Amino acid sequence: MKKIVVFLCFFTIASLAMQAQDMRFGFQLSPTFGWMTANSNRINPSGTNLGLKLGMVGEYYFQDNYALTGGLGFYFNAGGTLLYERAGNFWSNSDLPEACKLQPAQAKLKHSLQFVEIPVGLKMRTREFGYTRYFFEPNLGFGFRTQAIGDIIGATDDCQDVNIREDVNLLNLFWGINAGIEYGISESTALVGGLGMQFGFSDITRDKGNFIDSDNDGTPESEEDSKGIVRAFVIRLGVMF
Repeated sequence: MKKIVVFLCFFTIASLAMQAQDMRFGFQLSPTFGWMTANSNRINPSGTNLGLKLGMVGEYYFQDNYALTGGLGFYFNAGGTLLYERAGNFWSNSDLPEACKLQPAQAKLKHSLQFVEIPVGLKMRTREFGYTRYFFEPNLGFGFRTQAIGDIIGATDDCQDVNIREDVNLLNLFWGINAGIEYGISESTALVGGLGMQFGFSDITRDKGNFIDSDNDGTPESEEDSKGIVRAFVIRLGVMF
């Protein structure tokens, strides 16, 4: 955590040190629709999470319509629901009630995750048409997991809102694309609206669980070593100054 704080302080100081006339700052309040996938044909997406991105964004213009972008924000309720076709013990690192440890075939496990995210990108925008500009922005970034809550769909109340931090990796790496419009409402202020996609490419699950052979007295049959990925569709809303 100390390393994270040091990095964030460095990021803020470096941003403020840039020439003021080349910088723009703003805020985003962006709804998201998140889901999860796995690289196993026995584990399938089975539900989306309605989430929210909230934070500060910055743009450094090295040419009139080209900028390096960065940000610092929270991503609330990321994740999604996965359906496990085989029985097993999938959140084995977490301290779960006994009734929640062994799940039957076709179990649905919902992941509700929270991250602190730091994206970096390149923004390309058009010249101004009246009060409007159009932009396209690819980016890369990483997020630090700060909270992980799990629900086993259809199970008892003991299996709802359980802490699964120990079964979710700390770091999530992702890339994304955003496109949209800026609408100027004054000389220095613009409203931003657009759409985007975010694709994780690092494994967010720790994969220490086991599949169970239901015909063999619950004996572990094989390790559950799939790669769990977080993805999202983003409705970009914000204001730049």
